[in-house]
Amino acid sequence: MATNNEFRTCPDTGLLFHKPAETLMRLNAVVAVVFLMFGGIFGLLVGLTRWPAVHLLPADTFYLVLTSHGINVLIFWVIFFEVAVLYFCSSTLLRVRLATPRMAWLGFALMLIGAVTNNIAVLSGRSSVMMTSYVPMSAEPAFYLGLILFAVGALIACFVFLGTLVIARAEKTYEGSLPLVTFGALTAAIIAIFTIASGAIILIPTFLWSVGYISNIDPLMYRVIWWALGHSSQQINVAAHVAVWYAIAGVVFGAKPLSEKVSRTAFLMYILFLQLASAHHILVDPGVSSEWKIFNTSYAMYLAVMASMIHGLTVPGSIEAAQRKRGFNKGLFEWLRKAPWGNPTFSGMFLSLIIFGFIGGISGVVMGVEQINLIIHNTIYVPGHFHATVATGTTLAFMALTYWLVPILFRRKLMLAGLAKIQPYIFGLGMSGVALFMMGAGTLGVPRRHWDMAFSGATMPYDFPAAAYTLMGLAGASVVLAVIGGAIFILVVVLSVFFGKRLGDTEKSAVPMIAQPVTSYEGIGIGSIAIPGTLVLAMVFLASFVLYYFVNWKYLAQTWGLS
Repeated sequence: MATNNEFRTCPDTGLLFHKPAETLMRLNAVVAVVFLMFGGIFGLLVGLTRWPAVHLLPADTFYLVLTSHGINVLIFWVIFFEVAVLYFCSSTLLRVRLATPRMAWLGFALMLIGAVTNNIAVLSGRSSVMMTSYVPMSAEPAFYLGLILFAVGALIACFVFLGTLVIARAEKTYEGSLPLVTFGALTAAIIAIFTIASGAIILIPTFLWSVGYISNIDPLMYRVIWWALGHSSQQINVAAHVAVWYAIAGVVFGAKPLSEKVSRTAFLMYILFLQLASAHHILVDPGVSSEWKIFNTSYAMYLAVMASMIHGLTVPGSIEAAQRKRGFNKGLFEWLRKAPWGNPTFSGMFLSLIIFGFIGGISGVVMGVEQINLIIHNTIYVPGHFHATVATGTTLAFMALTYWLVPILFRRKLMLAGLAKIQPYIFGLGMSGVALFMMGAGTLGVPRRHWDMAFSGATMPYDFPAAAYTLMGLAGASVVLAVIGGAIFILVVVLSVFFGKRLGDTEKSAVPMIAQPVTSYEGIGIGSIAIPGTLVLAMVFLASFVLYYFVNWKYLAQTWGLS
């Protein structure tokens, strides 16, 4: 049992922080932001190289930078932050001590050592194999060893999280079912365990191959198993940032889910079906059967998409219901117009939801259809898609939560509040441009991995339409805007955490960070639709999806003449 002096009560929220868990949350969040900074710098260099008019880096440097950008942003930044979220959702939300803090420290140390080891291997210039690291391309043994150490550390963090849930149940620190936000974090942890196990199955033999103990790794087998790691790791992000959406809806509006059972069912569907979305990366591979491809690009995909659509309806729906309960009832959208758009915690979350759903979600479904996938497979459409999902949806949600955590967790006042207010809009606009313009260029056939779309000096050159060059130029300009938005976030957070005015243990932040919860929606929806504005937004989404879906079938039909 923990003693009372091991806990701190937040004066703003009433949350109970276990001090060892609090320290680990802070460290994981700070290290996450550091890797976001490195990944952002490398992303700027990648964007300026893919911009045809600039074409900044030579080929060898480009692939080095691209490798580091992908791993730092898609793995190290998000998973370090997600570990902080796991500890917050277990220890803090359940008001319980963190299980085995020493093991949590071991996990953090392994993650940090692994991340640094991997970066050193890449920056040494002998491991430019990109994030996918497909064999028979070979990286330095330290490249694979770093990823393995990082994965083991993350696995330890997941088990510490699960152990904390067991302690909370045993000590009866909460009543009834797990809170929905903690349930969402549990979903992320379960997917993470599956993902890390997949990584171990393929990365450990690949490490042994790199040092000469194994003579051969079958490239086809590698791809199939690696994508159970590569894509599923992004599904950890989806479950985690959806949990953050629910948390922020409660923090800012005091909103409660319209139906916890429905939301929990959607999270369960993530566990069962979401990681199967990795199928779209191997739809042209002969190593898996047609039956497997068809099942995973139809029934399984539809169930995963349904889960995301449930969250996309219930999160804004809960906000609308809470706003209408407070009197914002005029027309369809007064509840949305009167939302606190100057609060970066809300604006970042809502932009995350919109961009993830409209750009990332719709494009993901299109990519996951076996037939349509053939016209965009391995084009720059693919990174365009995950710049909408992970680089925007997940990152904006985590940024939004960070603005709330600065005074709550770090006990510092937020500095440069004016910049913080506009940062989500700058970053969201820039990343949306990156995603849309890359997807447009990919539809025109621009390759995903080639550093020079002009194929300068090639024996058999290929000329893309002029529109493709324009779109890649716009994507490059959007990268610059997104990096400015990311730099503002890092500047605000770093200055606030290290130089912001320190708040005392009982001093409030002077900014209302949490709304009083709406305990009942009685009177809303009796004889009418409870959330008409949200339903209109859902219909707009559906119309956008249907239109884009059939436009892509039209593009596919234009290739039929080739047969």
